[in-house]
Amino acid sequence: MTYTDKTIVITGAANGIGAVLARGYAEEGASVVLADTDAQNGENNAAGIRENNGKAQFIQTDVSREEEVINLMKKAEEQFGTIDLLINNAGKSVFRDPFDFSAADWDDVLGSNLKSVFLCTKEAAGYMKKHGMGGSVVNIASTRALMSEPHSEAYAASKGGIIGLTHAFAASLAEDRIRVNAVSPGWIHTGDREKLRDIDHEQHPSGRVGTPGDILRVCLFLTDPDNDFVNGENIVVDGGMTRKMIYEH
Repeated sequence: MTYTDKTIVITGAANGIGAVLARGYAEEGASVVLADTDAQNGENNAAGIRENNGKAQFIQTDVSREEEVINLMKKAEEQFGTIDLLINNAGKSVFRDPFDFSAADWDDVLGSNLKSVFLCTKEAAGYMKKHGMGGSVVNIASTRALMSEPHSEAYAASKGGIIGLTHAFAASLAEDRIRVNAVSPGWIHTGDREKLRDIDHEQHPSGRVGTPGDILRVCLFLTDPDNDFVNGENIVVDGGMTRKMIYEH
């Protein structure tokens, strides 16, 4: 197992993509720290990993709050002795007409999606630097950083900011051998796939809607120390949708 001696912190790990990432890294041997505001599902996910002989700890955290992020990373190191990897997955999407979108709404989305990436990366990198073994950070951005539907201003801005933070942190943390990359998922279905229509799959050049496992496999690639020549990059995982030219006939 590539990750048997690694500790990873995954934010937004109570549900969806984050929950699959937590289970996937645990299956690869990593010690997993799950962070989320959803205590019930977060605790259940950590318990499920431990029941399958994995190593996991849930720490309830609002990653938009600096004091809670400091507590998260402190407890992660106390529990497992180090922090080697971080996946900034936490976030929220609020799609609303911009004329009905308040400054408080904006601050809420940008705090959860973008400020959290800065806080978590800064704090986790401090522990990586202290231990002197380098590390790897993966930020979950979105194809909505590159293209938009109506009423997605705050979400698009936050995800575009994540891509900017990714290459900025990659430059700042290079001397400590800490790599920082991003993954931009497209349509990743986390519910019942039986409810998807044929057209949902067919509109993708790859012929299907994405799964959380698609994101897991890219994250495992990016955090593998053998892939240390990939740095400051944003990898789009969307079945080819952002490369597809669409005309109205």
